[in-house]
Amino acid sequence: MFAKAVIRTALEYKALPEPPDDEFYRQHASCFVSIKKEGKLRGCIGTLEPAEADLGQEIIRNAQSAAFGDPRFPAVIADEFDNLAFSVDVLSSPQKVGSSDDLDCKRYGVIVSCEYRRGVLLPDLEGVDSVEHQLGIACQKAGIDPSEEFEVQRFTVSRFSEEWKPGDEPEGGGCG
Repeated sequence: MFAKAVIRTALEYKALPEPPDDEFYRQHASCFVSIKKEGKLRGCIGTLEPAEADLGQEIIRNAQSAAFGDPRFPAVIADEFDNLAFSVDVLSSPQKVGSSDDLDCKRYGVIVSCEYRRGVLLPDLEGVDSVEHQLGIACQKAGIDPSEEFEVQRFTVSRFSEEWKPGDEPEGGGCG
């Protein structure tokens, strides 16, 4: 996986790899890069709108941010690299929704916003089994009281992830 190769070379203090010469990596798209260790979230950073020229550069940016700049976790170190699993979620363009009837926590991620506050939650996360729970987490991340009036947008993702090793037990948590 390309995101993992980026972090491996960064930890080895080598020049970062170029994205594969493939149409997939040349598309203009936003993404989230998630890192898990033993099934638990270890870092996750992403963009809702493309910040780079193409998806390959977007993955490089977000992989480094997830590994070394997620304020919830210490920076990834070389000794733990072999125990990390990476996933990349490529996002569709967000669409405004009229009501929670237009949502499905397994199919759609959500963006909630109220004034300058905004929260995001990816779809199909372990332990998030209802739209209400999904919206509640996104609101909490944004500092929005669920009783406030807020706007909701939805998006889909194409998720690319590594296979878990036998014995790994995924435990809740997620990114967004």
